[in-house]
Amino acid sequence: MKKKNDPRHLKRAKLLKIIFSWQFRSEKKPAKCAQNIIANLPKIDRLIEKSAPDRPIKQINRVDLSILRLAIYELVVEKETPLKVVIDEAVELGKEYGSDSSASFINGALGKLVEIKHLKT
Repeated sequence: MKKKNDPRHLKRAKLLKIIFSWQFRSEKKPAKCAQNIIANLPKIDRLIEKSAPDRPIKQINRVDLSILRLAIYELVVEKETPLKVVIDEAVELGKEYGSDSSASFINGALGKLVEIKHLKT
């Protein structure tokens, strides 16, 4: 596990909080650092639906949904961070901010996405 004060972890935690709060007031323009993620939500949400078919988007815990959106953006759109790092960070964010089942749900959904999209590990 990475240190909680790692600047990359702190940046992801900040983005997670912005994406999470944006869900409750989506009529407002998101913070600049989250605009690219929000702009890609249709594509990202379609991938979430494919990688977690048993749970419709509206039934996914909003913290878990925010973490998945951030991770999938990094994996599919940004493509700068290694796959294993993104998944590990998403699982850690799930442990830190989500419920008891968040980490395993996030890990399973991202694992399914890797399988579907044939992303390189």
